[in-house]
Amino acid sequence: MKQLRKYYIIFITSSLLISCAAEKKTTTATSKATSESAKKQMSQQLVMGVLWYQKSAEMVAAYQQAYKYAEMLLDSKLKTVRSSLPLAVVLDIDETVLDNSPYEGQLIEKGKIYQPSTWKAWTSEARAKALPGALEFVNFAKKKGLEIFYISNRDTDELDATIENLKKYRFPDADTKHVILKSSTSDKTERREKVANSHTILVFVGDNLTDYSELYADRGNDMGKELVKKNKSELLYNFVILPNPMYGEWEGAIYNNDYSIDNESKVQKRLQAIDK
Repeated sequence: MKQLRKYYIIFITSSLLISCAAEKKTTTATSKATSESAKKQMSQQLVMGVLWYQKSAEMVAAYQQAYKYAEMLLDSKLKTVRSSLPLAVVLDIDETVLDNSPYEGQLIEKGKIYQPSTWKAWTSEARAKALPGALEFVNFAKKKGLEIFYISNRDTDELDATIENLKKYRFPDADTKHVILKSSTSDKTERREKVANSHTILVFVGDNLTDYSELYADRGNDMGKELVKKNKSELLYNFVILPNPMYGEWEGAIYNNDYSIDNESKVQKRLQAIDK
């Protein structure tokens, strides 16, 4: 009888283990499928932003207008600036002087989202095109005697390809001194300060507010809009913003500045953030 009970216990235990393993496998498969579905949703949500960026005449007009304002701002400052230091302008690179929207197009086609490996595969090709008005502005600044600095959150191992890409379109100062990439943190403060220690920076240009100041990194419940209103005069006098509906710190604000949340949560937060 004892032997029979022993075999019975072993049978029940084995059955439970097999059942748990099967349940775990099913749960894992379901979770993976859900994650892939959310990833595809996020990829598809890029479509209208990328189409606007690539195909609309409004995008071209917006960039040309912004860069013309940058010229006017620079010209105005040159009339009054008094500095013993060399003068400079500072620009971001991606979606500021170079157009990476074809990379976003590849993600849409494959149902994928941003990954460092696929991004670096794209930048290594050095085929991003110059954006409307960008080359005209930096050449305008160069003719006025200013140095051009490009501060980007591309990684330092992308430096050679980045310089190659800039040189392809004859951007001035496309060299290791003036192209300053990310070695550790995405916070550009230290890199901006390094330039400011040796130059007087007259104008900043970028597609994210943090291309001007890290003050705009953590945007709070109002997505940073009140902060922009509060600093309106300073921003208008120093920083030229360019439109980018594809990605940026504005997206992070939707996730409460936490990009580590899973894709399903990102999809939900995107939908919940829409005013109705």
